[in-house]
Amino acid sequence: MSSQTFELLILGSSSASPTSERNPSAQLLNIAERYFLIDCGEATQIQLRKFKAKFQAIDHIFITHLHGDHFFGLPGLLSSMHLLGRKQEITVYCPAELKEVMDLMNKVSDTHFNFTVKWVFTNNDKLNLIFEDDKVEVYSFPLKHRIYCTGFLFKEKPLPRKIDKFKLDKHNLSTADIPKLKNGNDVINKDGVLIKNSEVTIAAREAKSYAYCSDTIYYPEIIESIKGVDMLYHESTFLNDKKDRAEKTYHSTAEQAAQIAKAANVKQLLLGHFSARYGDLEQFIAEASPIFENCLLATDGKRITI
Repeated sequence: MSSQTFELLILGSSSASPTSERNPSAQLLNIAERYFLIDCGEATQIQLRKFKAKFQAIDHIFITHLHGDHFFGLPGLLSSMHLLGRKQEITVYCPAELKEVMDLMNKVSDTHFNFTVKWVFTNNDKLNLIFEDDKVEVYSFPLKHRIYCTGFLFKEKPLPRKIDKFKLDKHNLSTADIPKLKNGNDVINKDGVLIKNSEVTIAAREAKSYAYCSDTIYYPEIIESIKGVDMLYHESTFLNDKKDRAEKTYHSTAEQAAQIAKAANVKQLLLGHFSARYGDLEQFIAEASPIFENCLLATDGKRITI
């Protein structure tokens, strides 16, 4: 029986200023052993080691925007990968200006990586497919922040149907028929009889999805892009006591994040990007849960199976 992994590790949950307990934004998403690093704030590589993540298994890095708390960890991470002997290509999905930053840093430090960095530049005009393989699709979509910023949507492709192995013999089918059956096709058995797919297979679990909305003002226009996802991460930098501050800095409150989650009919809301001024994070749950009950805190080190 297939049990494809879909697990999120929170590496950093603070906003612009880190605290002794919270580092700047970074998350590691594992979908079917594809490791996607989402944002890369300062100390991301330390957090990867601390929480025993597969450091060199990361082949795709997604940067939402060019405020330092979302990318200052990238130069150090790539440098460490180089020093540890990495050879395989890595792809960075990001605003185009990030390549200019990295090229200049490597030039002045006379750094030449052992591996190729492939750059895929995002657009914040609409929902755009930016990565696809046989199991996963990743999209970027526009957020509304003080500077150019995108969110990211990670979606499993439909999982193959499961085979009821006991019924293979019963219907005189061979192992060569399994790929066709997993794809939902009917097959002809060894006796020339048509065997319906539904007779020998079981529907797989529904494909899962995760949306990452980093820095953004309350922005209902994102709802269409994130509708119905299994989990929504939405920044909640402030509580309502600082609603005016949130609007001025193009951030959101916990209540506003909950309003987006409710309107988008998501299954679970993950709150993060907390201002360093707040010590007790349970206040964020208390503010959001009356509007959207199923919410969690994105605290450093938390692992979530979606």
